[in-house]
Amino acid sequence: MIQSVITATGSYIPDTVVKNQDFLGAQFFTPLGEAIATEPAVLLQQFEAITGIAERRYARPDQQASELGLLAAEQALTSAGIDPETLDYLIVAHNFGDVAVESNRVTMVPSVASRIKAGLGICNPNCVAYDLVFGCPGWLEALIQANYYIRSGEARRCLVIGAETLSRVIDPADRDSLLFSDGSGAVLLEAAPAGSAGILAHHTQTHAYEYAGLLGMGPGYAPQPVVSPDRFLKMNGRKLYEFALHHVPAVIQTALNKAGLELANVSKVLLHQANHKMNVALLERLFQLYDYGRPDRALMPITIGWLGNSSVATLPTLLDLICRGQLTNQRLVAGDTIVLASVGAGMNINALVYRF
Repeated sequence: MIQSVITATGSYIPDTVVKNQDFLGAQFFTPLGEAIATEPAVLLQQFEAITGIAERRYARPDQQASELGLLAAEQALTSAGIDPETLDYLIVAHNFGDVAVESNRVTMVPSVASRIKAGLGICNPNCVAYDLVFGCPGWLEALIQANYYIRSGEARRCLVIGAETLSRVIDPADRDSLLFSDGSGAVLLEAAPAGSAGILAHHTQTHAYEYAGLLGMGPGYAPQPVVSPDRFLKMNGRKLYEFALHHVPAVIQTALNKAGLELANVSKVLLHQANHKMNVALLERLFQLYDYGRPDRALMPITIGWLGNSSVATLPTLLDLICRGQLTNQRLVAGDTIVLASVGAGMNINALVYRF
């Protein structure tokens, strides 16, 4: 039997810090194009109280998603000390491909994965590079796919990357734009003899029939003299929050059931960093499923306060920061079992159980 084991991690956190106070001069509008009368300072205080976000990171003007992904990939490969030519698969999760600054135009040809493979200097044609678009859960779903390749014997070594530059596709007139950020993360997944460590179980759902429209692209909110062809990331925040609370804990529980484990066996719960208030509520709802008391917040590491929501990059970045000992009072040791879970456009949900 073969097990899929994470042997290295990497991430790239952009160095452009954008604080909430940087938006004090912004004018926000409703979807109907009506100016929001609330003072920006009050609005920003309300925003931080709900989301937990005080600042976020944006890519430099000369960087696109493929450059961010390449930097995370290089860090993971250097940490592992392996030859990139030995990779069997290079899978990149994103939602918008490369978007040049001030362009609002998506480019996916060639794929981001092909661009990163070229950037790594990999000549081996048997290293298959492809993209996966699955909303915010994309990186975790790519990890699940890599696990299938390894468990089937199709692959021995896969590099799984999440990279996004959401700052290029947000509407500056929309309050929801304050949530989003840029970044990248990567893990190296390798085949190992079956043992106690590795991916134990996973579960994925797609709720498209009723909920596909909760996240999508739409026109800007600010009134324009001429209709613009540009489209921006839009979401129905309240319904998305309700959807997540109703469905995500059950998906996590299903994954744990598949692994034959209880929540009490879990050392850390790593949730997609979408909204601090929502993540706290998700953890509490998960504990309610097991009839446990209130959860210890240390069980759920949080980075959204200073990194914002970088979509597919939030989970691999969070994991890398913990593995490198860069989060205060957060660490993982041999024998620890963690759950990773995400929810996003589609609407898609996934959860994966991993033991170190």
